[in-house]
Amino acid sequence: MGAADVGMPRHEPVGGVMKVAVFGLGYVGSVTAACLAAAGHDVWGVDVDTAKVGPITQGHSPVVEPGLDELVADGATSGRLHATTDPRVALERADVSLICVGTPSTPAGSTDLTYIKRAVRDIAEAAQTVLRPASGFHSIVVRSTVPPGTVDEVVEKVLADVPPPEGLTFGTAMCPEFLREGSGLADFYAPPFVVVGTRNPKVGTALTDLFGFLGRDVEVVDVRTAEALKYACNAFHATKVSFANEMGRIFRHFGVDSREVMKIFVQDTSLNISPYYLKPGFAFGGSCLPKDLRSVLHLARMNDTELPLLAGTLATNERSVRDVVDRVIAGPGREIALLGLSFKHATDDLRESPNVELAERLIGKGYNLRIYDAIVNPTRLVGANLRHVQSKLPHLQRVLTDDPSAALAGADLAIVSATDNAAINALLEAPPARTIDLIGRLGADVESLPGYEGVGW
Repeated sequence: MGAADVGMPRHEPVGGVMKVAVFGLGYVGSVTAACLAAAGHDVWGVDVDTAKVGPITQGHSPVVEPGLDELVADGATSGRLHATTDPRVALERADVSLICVGTPSTPAGSTDLTYIKRAVRDIAEAAQTVLRPASGFHSIVVRSTVPPGTVDEVVEKVLADVPPPEGLTFGTAMCPEFLREGSGLADFYAPPFVVVGTRNPKVGTALTDLFGFLGRDVEVVDVRTAEALKYACNAFHATKVSFANEMGRIFRHFGVDSREVMKIFVQDTSLNISPYYLKPGFAFGGSCLPKDLRSVLHLARMNDTELPLLAGTLATNERSVRDVVDRVIAGPGREIALLGLSFKHATDDLRESPNVELAERLIGKGYNLRIYDAIVNPTRLVGANLRHVQSKLPHLQRVLTDDPSAALAGADLAIVSATDNAAINALLEAPPARTIDLIGRLGADVESLPGYEGVGW
């Protein structure tokens, strides 16, 4: 794959040429350094390992990646790409430092941030003698995958221990990468998003200029959001692999080619591969998901097949209900308004609704509940829907109201999944001391109420 195959830009950088120091010349650092140099920036790679520095100075990639060797050679020949073991050489008058060092797991599973701390300290110490950008401002940007809080609690602490000299200011950020080995260049030039987590507008501007040649809007977000994003992406990718494998393990017992199943499965971009279910909130319920998930698990047991991912899905759903109960118990008050009872809005289906389960548990623990639902009418419930709610909430008619203000009257706590105007207005007019939001779509006015809590945010 040559430079043209991945759309390598040949023009000057959008925001002008910047001097960039890239700490760590492994897979991410080498790809990042070569691509930025190809875009016209003056890039210096830094690594303690001469086995990584040497190849770049000689015009070769230190890692195997299609097209990267050619890109490194172009950068070295043009004089835009350099490598060194001396951070001071790389940092002289540099505008931006990108930290791409390894963050391996410890034996206990935590993230080892030793190399992050070392890189930041190298930058801070170089600032005492050689780091003198013309602007008097230097952006320190973590690209490595790190836990939320790393920039605030680790990077900033190192910088506080070695403050910059007068006339120089540091700004920090997290800018996660989304590169897959084997398609790293294509991924760099066509990222799913460019996200910068920072509180410093100057850093946001610097990175917008640095990556401007990609032609993507830079999303500037909270630092911890940017740090968490990479973990969310990788956890979901791992989950998808495991899900497909579990489908294969169970369906092969029935003569089903799971490759064909999944080929059709991914064509559904309304529900299967879509944002639809990927919103933090309360537990799932209804007449389909719990029943069908239990059925798949039963088929697995009958065929001596373990499906730990799907079994864990039921377990984590139960944990979602228990977590809200625990939070209620941990707080004061015995009077609760539950706004919303069905498993989803615009329906009166109460079958396996997590809200019904929540109500049953709280009543069982002695709390006084008043329940509002705009649609549920006990006199109109029939069949399995009626039988389910009778088994869980036999006195529903006594505690249910179609007036949200009546449900909220005297309440110490509101637990809310209803989004109709009547419920929202009543909540804003007479908010209780605490409000637990189960869905995250109640609006900014509700989220500004004193005592507001999101169930997962």
